[in-house]
Amino acid sequence: MPEVRLVGPNGEQVGIVPIAKALDLARESDLDLVEVAPTARPPVAKLMDYGKFKYESAMKARDARRNQAHTVIKEIKLRPKIDPHDYGTKKGHVERFLKAGDKVKVTIMFRGREQSRPELGFRLLQRLAEDVEELGFVESRPKQDGRNMIMVLGPHRKKSEAKAETQRAATGSRARRQVEDEAPA
Repeated sequence: MPEVRLVGPNGEQVGIVPIAKALDLARESDLDLVEVAPTARPPVAKLMDYGKFKYESAMKARDARRNQAHTVIKEIKLRPKIDPHDYGTKKGHVERFLKAGDKVKVTIMFRGREQSRPELGFRLLQRLAEDVEELGFVESRPKQDGRNMIMVLGPHRKKSEAKAETQRAATGSRARRQVEDEAPA
């Protein structure tokens, strides 16, 4: 006669019992008999409310998905012969993205004769990496990809930390404005 190792509804060990007796115990306690470890010898079965178990496991999976951080990669495109002011603007965008906790993919686009001088793009990417090193680090070194040279920068802090800090700064400035408005002139 086939037997199972039976676990009670509160996790207590009932022991090794025949399947018929386990089914009778399940009916008496108005619970389901669920096989939790079919490969064990003898198989392990548990008395539980299967609907409740299924619901709770779905909720755990949903919470795990919700708490999972999805990374956003922002992209900035540059040319090897970029004007200093334009470089400053693009660098400002990179800094803003890194402060927000996002990764940044920096692409140098080569055209025509520029393709014969990849060292210009390499130097530009190195300069950018040095300029923003207090906010982020080089996640993937500059590499040539067809007509483009690509480098990925990662932030030093996580997106959640950056978001919390910006919220703190926003509430602090709101409180200062409110105090200034209430102050007598």
